[in-house]
Amino acid sequence: MTASRTKALFANLQALTVLASWVTLSGTSEVLAKTCAPEHKEAVVDVVNQFFEAASHDDENLFKEILAPDFYAFDNGKRFDGMQLPQLLKAAHGSGKTYAWSVNDPQVQIACDWAWVTYTNRGSVGDATGTQPMSWLESMVLHYQGQRWHIQFLHSTRAAPSASN
Repeated sequence: MTASRTKALFANLQALTVLASWVTLSGTSEVLAKTCAPEHKEAVVDVVNQFFEAASHDDENLFKEILAPDFYAFDNGKRFDGMQLPQLLKAAHGSGKTYAWSVNDPQVQIACDWAWVTYTNRGSVGDATGTQPMSWLESMVLHYQGQRWHIQFLHSTRAAPSASN
């Protein structure tokens, strides 16, 4: 190998080492620069209530504002991705179904830019034949991005009827 080729090879190896170090440090600085959400549990509950506000009024814009891009839900024994659950609710409203929801006894945990909340959703489901009281046990996982909370995941299970029903 000639001296000029050896120098060129050595220079290329140095450049690759510097580049690899820069990439590694860049990734580290992104992790270190992660912004944690303010410890305001009320803000998490507000987003949960916004979800039900959007569901009550078929507000697609509000859904897009509060749902994470890869949002999904487990409800009624099925998985719903993205806007599938809001679209199902809109279709149910169109066929005459009515829903009332209320968030009760929320318990919020925040870990930097992630939060999870559990609550009892007390409300009702109605149609032309009448309205029935109903409750669900629910939980949501939220991610803090762009200075606000976004719902990443929702799980909803019908609560057992109370003894008075």
